[in-house]
Amino acid sequence: MNLPRKIIMKSVIAILATTLLILSPGSFVQAQSPKPAATGKGAAPAGAGKRTDVYHVHFTKAALGKAVQLGDWLKTPDRSNPMPDHFIVLRHQDGDAWDYVVITHLGPKATVEAAGTAVPPDKRDLSEWHTDTFVNGPSWEEFTRAMGIDADSKSKTTGSVYSVSYYRPAPGHREQLEKMLSETPSAPNDTTNGNVLMQHLEGAAWTFLTIARYNSWEDFATGEKNSVAQTTKKDSPWYRLRDHTDFHTDTLTDRIAP
Repeated sequence: MNLPRKIIMKSVIAILATTLLILSPGSFVQAQSPKPAATGKGAAPAGAGKRTDVYHVHFTKAALGKAVQLGDWLKTPDRSNPMPDHFIVLRHQDGDAWDYVVITHLGPKATVEAAGTAVPPDKRDLSEWHTDTFVNGPSWEEFTRAMGIDADSKSKTTGSVYSVSYYRPAPGHREQLEKMLSETPSAPNDTTNGNVLMQHLEGAAWTFLTIARYNSWEDFATGEKNSVAQTTKKDSPWYRLRDHTDFHTDTLTDRIAP
């Protein structure tokens, strides 16, 4: 098992976010997206426009009987990192097979070195499996505002619900899917209070990652109830998503750090 936040600061492969952004199809969306400063209800997803920063996304499944210990370890800041508090840990409640996802902010670029970082002996058997993926996304400031973990909000958003989804577009439909995922939630029935869109750089087999934040389980339930009625419409998001994607998963989570 790799150390989720400690190995990501070292490597033999330099991942240059700014270069990849220039080469990325994301420019199609960036040209028509609003300014990224606004986040929250009624705003475009953070990361729908300019993606300036690199993040590391670590999905992991706890070993049998080790869920508590794994969660405690994942939410402990690594004080040897330059930005030890720049991460969020979400815990599975309903959906895919993983138990936790750790999203760590790395700044404008990241490197990995062959030497790696040794995993403490008492942590090696906490995880049954995991995946590690580098993505590009919004600035840390935008990310924290959308996720309700900025300094002014995190103590007030402990009851937030997060829907974590990842997508792989159908061949030839990458730009169409990205355009759809970048849209500003505008339906009257939308109850999200922050959204983030990230794009794969290196790692797992998905291309886009989205996180939608709700203030409460009640808000999530209301949004789901309202959206079900919309699936009968031919141009609903439910149908449109299935015009452009080969694969996606949705998982409901709560936040255990920060």
